[in-house]
Amino acid sequence: MTESAVRRVVLVGFMGAGKTSVGRALAAQLGWRFFDLDHEIVSRSGRSIRDWFSDPGESAFRREEASVAQELLSEDEIVLATGGGWATERGRLSRLDASTLSVWLEVDAEESLRRVGRDVTERPLMSRDMGVQTARGLLESRRTAYALASLRVDTNGKSVEDVTSHIIEILELSVVKTEPQ
Repeated sequence: MTESAVRRVVLVGFMGAGKTSVGRALAAQLGWRFFDLDHEIVSRSGRSIRDWFSDPGESAFRREEASVAQELLSEDEIVLATGGGWATERGRLSRLDASTLSVWLEVDAEESLRRVGRDVTERPLMSRDMGVQTARGLLESRRTAYALASLRVDTNGKSVEDVTSHIIEILELSVVKTEPQ
């Protein structure tokens, strides 16, 4: 029996949606490799995300992010957790090929802030005094981009295990099995 299916998964969504946690769990269950895009950029460059945003700036960071993501997405059997802004760059999700499943891990602003707490170390667009209204505004500005993902999974009030299991079920349904001729 041959299988034609998804060969990579890209997780998108707002901060605190669970991209890294779900990505690790999903990769482990699939027996695939896991990459966190922000971590890869930091590891390769030796610069924190906050430093990237500070100097040389967000546009330079977005160029590096595009380059590293393109390289990683040329691999098979990977799960890639992107940063919250990755999907907002024009054409990112629409250029993914059919063997890449993009998944929007949806979270509301209140849940996002609860999950990330006041950890602003690697979140350059979040400040210590970011309130729910500010988070809602940023989330709302990204909603249309996230909605271009192939699959939307609500993570509000759900465990990493529940979200991961849901994605696994979808992946199992997406496998097209054909008998050899």
